[in-house]
Amino acid sequence: MSGGDRLFIELRSDPGELLPLRRRIQEWSQERGWSEQQISEIVLALDEALTNVIRHGYGGATDGRIELTLEQIDGPADEAGLEIRVRDFGRQTDPDRICGRSLDDIRPGGLGVHIIRSMTSSTEYGRAPGGGMLLVMRKLKTHVAVRDNSGAGA
Repeated sequence: MSGGDRLFIELRSDPGELLPLRRRIQEWSQERGWSEQQISEIVLALDEALTNVIRHGYGGATDGRIELTLEQIDGPADEAGLEIRVRDFGRQTDPDRICGRSLDDIRPGGLGVHIIRSMTSSTEYGRAPGGGMLLVMRKLKTHVAVRDNSGAGA
């Protein structure tokens, strides 16, 4: 781990590492002025991404390596933002095939990609050099996750 406007964390594909990681991300984001709602959205997107890496990239194995980088960035027109990079060394897949199942298919699970995309301003999946995948998520401070609990939107 490192300080400043960049945070690097290396972890294993062990679900037991997610709770302390969530706490660390919350603290780091609070120190940089992100609101509680924004922090919740960042943590949820990251949690979904890491769960997908553990489940799909490593097939549930708990000894896979994951590198996580969070960095403060300037977005369009100098808008403050955050870039989150999740690099795994697991199974590669075609980035064009990474999509959530239809939202009309109502059943538990399978909504991680939809959640990630709604919690972030942009999301890019790619194959990483040397194996594994790289997910780059960006969240601008002005981004608010789309919520439609009452039909009124966010």
